[in-house]
Amino acid sequence: MKAWAAIRRLLAGGLLAAGLAAPVAAAAPASPQSGLPDRTGPAGSEQVLANLGSAEDVALGRRIYLQGLGANGQPITGLRFGGVEAHGAEVACVACHRRSGLGSVEGTNLVAPVAGRFIFTDDKRVAASMNFRNIKSFNQRHEPFTEQSFAAAMRQGTHPSGRELSPIMPRFELSDAELRGVAAYLRTLSAEWSPGVSARQLHFATVITPDVTGQRRQTFIDTLKAAVSQKNGNVVYGQRTMNATDMLFRTDRRWELEIWELQGAPETWAAQLEERYRQHPVFALVSGLGAGQWAPVQAFCDRAQVPCWFPSVDAPPADARSGFYSLYFSAGVELEADVLARHLAERKPARLVQLHRGDAAGLAGAKRLSSALAASAKGLKVITRQVDAADAAGLRQAMAGLGPRDAVMLWWPANDMAALDSAAVPASAVYLSARMGGAEQAVLPDRWKSALRMVYPYQLPEKRKPGLIYFETWLKVRKLELRDEFLQSEVYFAMSYLSETLSDMIDNVHRDYLIERAESMLSLREGTKAEDEARELTIARHQKGGEGGAQGAMQRLGMNMPESRKTARPMPGRQDQIAVKREGTTVYPRLGLAQGQRFASKGAYIVRYAEQPSVELVAETDWIVP
Repeated sequence: MKAWAAIRRLLAGGLLAAGLAAPVAAAAPASPQSGLPDRTGPAGSEQVLANLGSAEDVALGRRIYLQGLGANGQPITGLRFGGVEAHGAEVACVACHRRSGLGSVEGTNLVAPVAGRFIFTDDKRVAASMNFRNIKSFNQRHEPFTEQSFAAAMRQGTHPSGRELSPIMPRFELSDAELRGVAAYLRTLSAEWSPGVSARQLHFATVITPDVTGQRRQTFIDTLKAAVSQKNGNVVYGQRTMNATDMLFRTDRRWELEIWELQGAPETWAAQLEERYRQHPVFALVSGLGAGQWAPVQAFCDRAQVPCWFPSVDAPPADARSGFYSLYFSAGVELEADVLARHLAERKPARLVQLHRGDAAGLAGAKRLSSALAASAKGLKVITRQVDAADAAGLRQAMAGLGPRDAVMLWWPANDMAALDSAAVPASAVYLSARMGGAEQAVLPDRWKSALRMVYPYQLPEKRKPGLIYFETWLKVRKLELRDEFLQSEVYFAMSYLSETLSDMIDNVHRDYLIERAESMLSLREGTKAEDEARELTIARHQKGGEGGAQGAMQRLGMNMPESRKTARPMPGRQDQIAVKREGTTVYPRLGLAQGQRFASKGAYIVRYAEQPSVELVAETDWIVP
């Protein structure tokens, strides 16, 4: 009861937010059957939609909000910081208040929601999280805007309470018709839950492309299903492990997951995805698995405006940076190509020979490397060859004649490493794609290990082990075998970050907002979570049971601790691993996003196999960010 009272006091007071702010109070009455608010849409939706303007008003408001273009099609004008004039896209509302209209946190500035149900209604259930440096806060409560007070806010920067709005907020030169248009468009923003959402359920799908091998496919499905099962059955001592926000707003929903396995050629995937979506609309595509081609999946997500949430793919589409709805762990083979190009530009080999199997990922990597070297290492001769899996003679021929001043890049899939045994180890430097080849998990002929260098987009093994203690413990509790550390940890992260982000969104279950929250919270989440896990595991060594000890650590993982284990024993892992400073919780050194970024990890090492048996890999370079 104390926690509930404290949260209610926090929400009632709120924190100062830049721009327009919103009312906050207790949750809606709960349905006795479901324990969830007895309604079909977010708080305030019925009231704000009932006052929606004409289609012409909405269209004009959309242009102003998204593009900064007024009634005559010309850029609008706004004044910032006491008189600095700006025009058009520079003062478009979307830049700060985002596509969802639900605001953002930018540095030390809290940009409050402006979606209509936040500023034009008096529904006291409306709330948005305004996390600032991991301090839980919410949009400030105030009286609804009237037509007059809205005009004063937009033109003079005056809040209904009488205070002056932040100097970041432009003071616009808008006509009455333009003001009416902006108000009409704001009423449409995040006014209804996105498709795939109900008061009780969230519907998701995951996509698997047909070029994924059987074992890898099954490992992915097993890990993903275990994560969803934990979310839906996460019960500790008879109660659901909701955080305080979920308890107050009653926003915890059951997850329903479909597995969409694509068949046939990539040009047929769009129709398959659209038919699946027509039959079962989903809120987002979560995780996902592809060996090479992924462009049709991303294109579908852009058309349908469905988030594609951190799929495990070797080759994200070349235009991934320009899309909005797809988030990736890294640029995959294109990142490796850019890192190697920068490395080779310094080493200046006489020529580079690229070998690939003709698959989509290998082709993408080879094309990117050729392009990058043409820009950074002019004069370097690049030879690209396709060598089929059964062509041992072709492999030997491609390797023949290479000298110590040459370099070789193998865009080689993991299941083809044994083919290298048919060729002599060349005298040249040989590089391998760790993303395609499985990194240190690759089964390589021993005589090749001393010659190989890998472009390695992961944290070094000895440094990442401490950050994966929770993940490895989770696998054991869910009775899952550790088959593929890179793939399984990506799935684990994608689903845990999804759960945390949705909880942080409260009841604003909108697709655009999901992407926006992912952008703004990932860096903070990784740093804070790594510190919290290290602290909990250290405390677990010294305390018996209790919320701060091993029992609390187990509960955070969604595990029930048997009575026999409520002792002062550490979580699995070496003691020195617990004490090591951590930067993240994944196989990557540190994940982070900013507005408009689509790749969470942005660099790689060049590594080699170590001579000492106790060390797996040795970094030959620092972390390279091209």
